[in-house]
Amino acid sequence: MATDTEVAPAEAATPATAVAPPAIESPKDAKKDAKKDAKGKDAKKAKKGAEGDEANGDRPSIAAHPRAARGVARAKGWGGLVGFVLGGYLSLPTNTLATAGLRALIAGVVCYVAAWAGAVFLWRRLVMLEIKGREQQLLAATQAASSRRELPVPSERPRARAAS
Repeated sequence: MATDTEVAPAEAATPATAVAPPAIESPKDAKKDAKKDAKGKDAKKAKKGAEGDEANGDRPSIAAHPRAARGVARAKGWGGLVGFVLGGYLSLPTNTLATAGLRALIAGVVCYVAAWAGAVFLWRRLVMLEIKGREQQLLAATQAASSRRELPVPSERPRARAAS
């Protein structure tokens, strides 16, 4: 019977279980690779991305929240569409159709950006309220569970004997 430290001869002989030893790099190779990475453009992007991840890692993200992301996308779409239609309708009395179209496009872009900013503002508050509500639920559940553990188990009282 093989122990944890011993390897059975059949297991050692199979090529599927054989693992190649990891390649060992010398310190000089590691320094050369670090210099090459530091000079490359990818290193700057990776460094910038790492800083952004650290700064945003502890805060909730609107883009990561499924309902918030859909809500913001829906608001942007409707904002741009309403801005385009309203801008086009109000620009019809101008001299040319091209001018009305240009004004409609500009109004659509402006309303798109305004709707996006408003939706992000609103969803930030909603997500924070949702997080606080869940924290309160968890706190209440934790307190209820700890109070149940602290209560002593009621002991059984002896039953009164029936009078004969």
